[in-house]
Amino acid sequence: MNDGILVACIGNIFLGDDSFGCEVAQALARGSLPAGVEARDYGIRGFDLAWELLRPWKAVLLVDTVTRGGEPGTLYLLQPSESDPPSGGPALDPHAMDPVQVLAAARALGRISAAIYIVGCEPQDFGDGAEGRMGLSPPVTAAVPQAVAMIRELAGKLAAAATEQPV
Repeated sequence: MNDGILVACIGNIFLGDDSFGCEVAQALARGSLPAGVEARDYGIRGFDLAWELLRPWKAVLLVDTVTRGGEPGTLYLLQPSESDPPSGGPALDPHAMDPVQVLAAARALGRISAAIYIVGCEPQDFGDGAEGRMGLSPPVTAAVPQAVAMIRELAGKLAAAATEQPV
């Protein structure tokens, strides 16, 4: 098994707070990550991410907006289980992406061996339905550095645990 950790950032830059994952990817790129940790901006490339989830990663952290009813800018750390029901089956919209749909598509394609975590941020809005909006809302912008710190800490712990385990 690969001991690498993938931080997969998800989002659509044309839909306001949906670009949270993309902004986090840029912030992660400006700093350092623990050895064995890779951060990638997948944007809306759900098919690419679904295939990537089939590689033998030790863990994958999906970074995206997550609507759970909290205050905008609230961060969540979730760990979906293999038994979590997919929403809408494995079909992917090539212009939008939902981590649950990507997981369902990847599971339909093969076996995911990695531990999956979702670092999610409660959005404020995605802009006008017809036009969208560029840029994050103020509360989601404020959450980006906190998310980066959360990701670095979790990825560091996961990478350290991977090196402690016998191969």
